[in-house]
Amino acid sequence: MTTRTLAVVSAGVGQPSSTRLLTDRLAQATTAAVRERGDDVVLEVIELRELAHDLTDNVLTFFASDRLQAAKDTVAGADGVIAATPIFSASYNGMFKDFFDVLDADSLAGAPVLLAATAGTARHSLALEHALRPLFAHLKATVVPTAVFAASEDWGNGGQVDGAIEGGLATRIDRAAGQLADLMVGAPVRRPPAASTTDTGPAGRLPDPTPFEQLLRGT
Repeated sequence: MTTRTLAVVSAGVGQPSSTRLLTDRLAQATTAAVRERGDDVVLEVIELRELAHDLTDNVLTFFASDRLQAAKDTVAGADGVIAATPIFSASYNGMFKDFFDVLDADSLAGAPVLLAATAGTARHSLALEHALRPLFAHLKATVVPTAVFAASEDWGNGGQVDGAIEGGLATRIDRAAGQLADLMVGAPVRRPPAASTTDTGPAGRLPDPTPFEQLLRGT
């Protein structure tokens, strides 16, 4: 039996968070689907709200804290990724974008990814297609066909299974989880890419750029 690593990235800002609730449902369904296909799963959950300050520091200094680097390494080495965000202003939120911005180049190349999002109304559901899917295409990930969106009405009464709307969400979750499991089981076990050999100067910073005035003088 091969053991697969499933990384779950949740960009929910509340506590409790509907985004985390959705990722938990997706993770459970994907774990079950992978095990049905004969492999085992190790689940790694990354709550971006706990890394918010680390992400800001990384964007400003180009240096990742130990716990942020651990999260980056987890995603880079995962056999499958579930990436979920609340929809802010018709797109992913800032923490979600910052995290995937600071990943090392090609960390997600070829990685199976399931996209998910939450919002107060189903009118925001197309953000998965016009915002998230292009982002992960740029990252060269292999995105499963079914993306899962959950609006407030999808959860029924208090998040309990209640009628056809909740059944619709459950169906989408199972379909997407099955697609992710197929990709995870059918691919070689992934490992984090080797660290870049590019000299980035002390403390991981990029070398200082040549001043524009000096470039104009040709010196």
